[in-house]
Amino acid sequence: MAITVNIYYSGEAGQARRFAEEMVSGGVVRAIRAEAGNLRYEYFFPMDDPETVLLIDSWRDQAAIDAHHASPMMAQIVRLREKYGLHMRAERYVSDEAGIPEADKAFIKT
Repeated sequence: MAITVNIYYSGEAGQARRFAEEMVSGGVVRAIRAEAGNLRYEYFFPMDDPETVLLIDSWRDQAAIDAHHASPMMAQIVRLREKYGLHMRAERYVSDEAGIPEADKAFIKT
């Protein structure tokens, strides 16, 4: 069972995008991706909202998330969020062990 958290960072005047760029250029993203249990840590930019950045953050289980939250990276993330004056909204999802149903696969082109 994987846990995925979608985090929407919002700011003003391009601050959310600058936050994501600094997370990548500063090596924080690389360090988080190397943590035990991290499955995905990736930023996306919504086409209809230039002041928001979406982070898709997936972990093997709650224990991996808890270890990440206790890691030194969290202090760096908090510092950067404050630096760029960001607000957050989060959605949490737990993976379906059965995967994609056969009926749905007909709509997915690989």
